[in-house]
Amino acid sequence: MGKPIVAIVGRPNVGKSTLFNSLAGERISIVQDTPGVTRDRIYAEVDWNGSVFTVIDTGGIEPESKDIILAQMREQAQIAIDTADVIIFVTDVRQGLADADDKVAQMLRRSGKPVVLAVNKVDNFLKMQADVYEFYNLGIGEPHPVSASSKLGLGDLLDEVTAVLPAGGEADEEDDTPKIAVVGKPNVGKSSLINKLLGDKRLIVSDIAGTTRDAVDTVVKYEKKEYIFIDTAGLRRKSKVKEDIERYSVIRTVAAVERADIVVLMIDATEGVTEQDAKIAGLAHENGKGIIIAVNKWDAVEDKNDKTMKEMSEDIKSVLSFIPYAEMIFISALTGQRTDKLFKLIEIVSESRSIRIPTGVLNEILARATAVQQTPQDKGKSLRIYYMTQVSVKPPAFVLFVNDKELTHFSYTRFLENQLRDTFGFRGTSIRMMYRERNEK
Repeated sequence: MGKPIVAIVGRPNVGKSTLFNSLAGERISIVQDTPGVTRDRIYAEVDWNGSVFTVIDTGGIEPESKDIILAQMREQAQIAIDTADVIIFVTDVRQGLADADDKVAQMLRRSGKPVVLAVNKVDNFLKMQADVYEFYNLGIGEPHPVSASSKLGLGDLLDEVTAVLPAGGEADEEDDTPKIAVVGKPNVGKSSLINKLLGDKRLIVSDIAGTTRDAVDTVVKYEKKEYIFIDTAGLRRKSKVKEDIERYSVIRTVAAVERADIVVLMIDATEGVTEQDAKIAGLAHENGKGIIIAVNKWDAVEDKNDKTMKEMSEDIKSVLSFIPYAEMIFISALTGQRTDKLFKLIEIVSESRSIRIPTGVLNEILARATAVQQTPQDKGKSLRIYYMTQVSVKPPAFVLFVNDKELTHFSYTRFLENQLRDTFGFRGTSIRMMYRERNEK
């Protein structure tokens, strides 16, 4: 079950990115007093009193006229409605109630999705109380006064958000059908791959980048087993973002990755691996998903020889060095070359994500590892690892109880991770390693 999605929508310059940064607890978006400058990462995990969700800053509206602002806000709101579990609608107390606010509020009301109304830039709650009350006229519930820049009123806002978040989702947890998000840049062949796996042309495929606007769930049956494939709108390089709809496709990709168990990252063999591919891979890695790199259009690579595949594999591994565990396959969605082998890889990765190792076996491996390579030292003090235990799966997560967390080092953590991989495989899945001091819960 993916974390719930909370999307922030609103007019330009109402403070969406500032609110996002305050909720995320770090400066992630670039904030300037110019419409349309939100860029870089637009999503972050938020933990409020034990409720964990992903917050997304929609940003990115570059207005040329009032009509275009309204059209773009409607598009932005529609995507938030389609993908988010809860919507934070941000308004500006200084600018007052605008026509665009009212039009978008009508859409949000009709959607039936929970909406939390934030009235931003309220620096003095008592003095500006009457101005806040004006926003009751939107008809989407109580306006919550906040000052994103001063971090005032955010606790009450988050209380309201968590109160309307969807409950646990036990039914989803019982559903063992693997969910696979097919992600990648536009025109890399995501829809073509799913069409080939389906054996029909259920998804629209064209040579125009960004044809797939919505995330689409498709059930594919293979050897009596069902798989749910999530096809997403591709991510276009920032320099080529002409339509705001492409900008908002990022929201759908984030939402699809959140919902998936395994991410199939499609790379164009004729272009090679790009920075944009690395960003998408990073999103999957941070979310602890299984990762399969599918190098598509292999049939279109000219002058291939017996070393071409190995050379491209090494290039991809070099750029995506932070996911050395990812599985890789070279395919052609057009001709069907090796596409049937994708199911075998999905099964391998799915099983790896569910491996549970008894504590006794883990500690035997730990004893062998510490005998082979001494634990880190600092100022004459050595790291002592008392024992380790597995605390969860999907992805596999391990806690190591130690004498002093300050003595831990990423290189030794990687060494221990490699010992686990050498013994159990863990193909295609990340491993989480956490340290606790002995008296820590």
